[in-house]
Amino acid sequence: MTLVTSGKRKSATARVVIREGKGIVRINHRLLETIQPEMIRMKIKEPLIMAGAISTKVDIDVKVNGGGTVSQADAIRLAIAKALLGFSKDPTLEETFNQYDRHLLVADVRRKEDRKPNTNSKARAKKQKSYR
Repeated sequence: MTLVTSGKRKSATARVVIREGKGIVRINHRLLETIQPEMIRMKIKEPLIMAGAISTKVDIDVKVNGGGTVSQADAIRLAIAKALLGFSKDPTLEETFNQYDRHLLVADVRRKEDRKPNTNSKARAKKQKSYR
């Protein structure tokens, strides 16, 4: 059985393919253990640790692009959590994810505010007044 899911954060998009296997996780054709810095690696591992035995029975291939490193990590962990949940169909796993962090299953929809035309180039900057 193969399952494809996706996760987004800001402009980062992650696509996950999950299938039965030996517990190998690849991100853009690189093993998860080679991802640096360690904080990003641990953030990505969170859903795998909480899933426990399920994560050792599946192979996960991730393709991620866009955004920065932290946004990519958030998109990856969202996609992996959704994939593990869809693969296992275990309601207790969903409850575990929700109790730990709601953003493991629900995307964060916040985006950067667009800059406004005819202003001083910032999104919310007020134009300075001069009365002299």
